[in-house]
Amino acid sequence: MTGSTHQRLARIVVKIGTGILTGGARTLDHARMADVARQIVEVRQSGVEVLLVSSGAIAAGRAHLALDGSRRDIPAKQMLAAIGQHRLMNVWDRIFADLGVTVAQTLLTKGDLRSRPGYLNTRNTLLGLVEVGVLPIINENDVVASDEIRVDGDNSLFGDNDNLAAMVANLADAQLLLNLTNTGGLYTADPRTDPDARLVPEVLRITRSIEALAGGAGTDQGTGGMRTKIESARLATASGVDVVIAPGMEPDVLVRLVAGEAIGTRFRASNAHRESRQRWILSALTRRAAVHVDHGAADALRRRGRSLLAAGVLRIDGRFGRGDPLSVIDPDGDRIACGLANYASGDVARIKGMHSAAIADALGYAFGEEVIHRNNLVLVASRDRPQVSHG
Repeated sequence: MTGSTHQRLARIVVKIGTGILTGGARTLDHARMADVARQIVEVRQSGVEVLLVSSGAIAAGRAHLALDGSRRDIPAKQMLAAIGQHRLMNVWDRIFADLGVTVAQTLLTKGDLRSRPGYLNTRNTLLGLVEVGVLPIINENDVVASDEIRVDGDNSLFGDNDNLAAMVANLADAQLLLNLTNTGGLYTADPRTDPDARLVPEVLRITRSIEALAGGAGTDQGTGGMRTKIESARLATASGVDVVIAPGMEPDVLVRLVAGEAIGTRFRASNAHRESRQRWILSALTRRAAVHVDHGAADALRRRGRSLLAAGVLRIDGRFGRGDPLSVIDPDGDRIACGLANYASGDVARIKGMHSAAIADALGYAFGEEVIHRNNLVLVASRDRPQVSHG
């Protein structure tokens, strides 16, 4: 890997996909899980704090009922998650107990992290567990998170824990997110069908060409494909966290990655570590809520550090309340910034394109001239420069 330097790590997040936990079968592979646990314990013994994001609840529920997987609707998946989550945790608990490690289950949804207090409470709980030597095992609360359980083209959806893992890395101030999957990393083409496909060892910035390599398609057992892993990497790297997508079946892959070995694809952090409030604002990258702006507004944000005014807003996506994080999208479709809404989505829809002086007359009240004040705005790295190192 070109330019790779071994970073002394203090805290990492490990995300294990369903394909790794099942070994490609339709039931949990206890031997594989035990091997992952052994590696996590070895990493912890080296002085690195670990938080584990574990998929597998739906697969565990499906295996318990001996279902063939033909039902893939949301109610069925929620039912399977309810059946399988405690079975998944029982396996982890037993395996880690044999290794002398106490685990703690944490189930989260996007709603838990949307507010600043919720974000901080989650952060304090997870870091409190780590501080006393407990291993947090985190999963989506699929039973109640109806819009977070599927991948349907809406990049606000978590999708098989990938974006949840990025949020955990974001709020826990981790230095590295290891996303273990059943592929070797990001390839120039699908290696299953193209013999000329080459592994991309390093991504300096996520561009449209990188997104195009990700394609679509989730897995049979889980819901996340490479596309959601790229979305996850965008949030994590914007938060100052390096990301590695690596083959989970590779022997001792966790231990070797933490030791600095180049395996899979490494996405370099696009910014230095940001302070906590900025990282929370960046959580908007996992949600659909957004405002689309014209070229003039985009330039004012990117180059001149201005606030976003209603005059520059073209349209909105999703719903958001006053004070909620949302993304800012330029005319090319790039998410160029995240910020805190000064007006709710319904109000923004009414005042978009207006001069600031007309807001009070249009709404009957005003919370200020800005849709997003510059003090509540965090720029996201541009995608207009070459970003791939081929080694």
